[in-house]
Amino acid sequence: MRNTTLLRPRERPVRTKAQIARWRVQRGEWFASLEPTLLSQRLFDHIPGVYFFAKDQGGHLMFASQGLMGRYQMADDSEIIGRTDFDLNPGSMAQAYVDDDKRLLSGKVRIIERIELWWDLQGMPDWFLVTKLPMMDRRGRPNGVMGLLRRPDEAERRLPVFQTVAQAVEIMRRDFAQPLLIEDIATSCGQSLRQLQRRFQTAFGVTPQEFLLKTRVLSSARMLETTALTVAEVGRACGFADQSAFTQHFCKRTGLTPTAYRQSQGRG
Repeated sequence: MRNTTLLRPRERPVRTKAQIARWRVQRGEWFASLEPTLLSQRLFDHIPGVYFFAKDQGGHLMFASQGLMGRYQMADDSEIIGRTDFDLNPGSMAQAYVDDDKRLLSGKVRIIERIELWWDLQGMPDWFLVTKLPMMDRRGRPNGVMGLLRRPDEAERRLPVFQTVAQAVEIMRRDFAQPLLIEDIATSCGQSLRQLQRRFQTAFGVTPQEFLLKTRVLSSARMLETTALTVAEVGRACGFADQSAFTQHFCKRTGLTPTAYRQSQGRG
């Protein structure tokens, strides 16, 4: 057979500290000569299923990949630049993102990695892997936040943290509009209520009860944005027992009543 030679790294000559320092200076000069909007963030426009963003110290979006803008139904950069999390997401979600940013900018943590509830292209809540890092200025001080969101791949979905809650999550995503009881979901998954609650807390940082309510609130927010159904009809369609319960839970997690939220989206 041809072309069966093993590929081995070539021997590399050892470089002095002075040589490495010169290359670092040259790299800095090269970066300074580039147009900022042509840096590596544009690569993320061409990686399916990976979404990139960068925010300044005040929480304003400076860059977002095309995929991320598409999820917010924005045509181009002019629609997202300068926006904050509160301009784009329900209040409780936005506050969680801002709290993350504060921890990174204060230097309390150097990286944040977790599983987070978000929505897919069909507007259904789903889980995403989120990685956030601080962006540093030339003096090495935090001056912004950058991050990636991506769907877990098949190998990751087989990890214990996913497997222990995967079946319960699928039940909630599929049947959230039904009168679900967490005890019944736990039984369907062969777990005790206590086990399911502990495993949800590990995977998502919230209880299964809160995950179900967030699923209902996120879905109702999308319906308020995209349909002409009344507030009461949206609440019933998303599994809330009555309009009062819908308003209470929606307001707690978004900071707005359903009616005010719809008006804020220009659909009042």
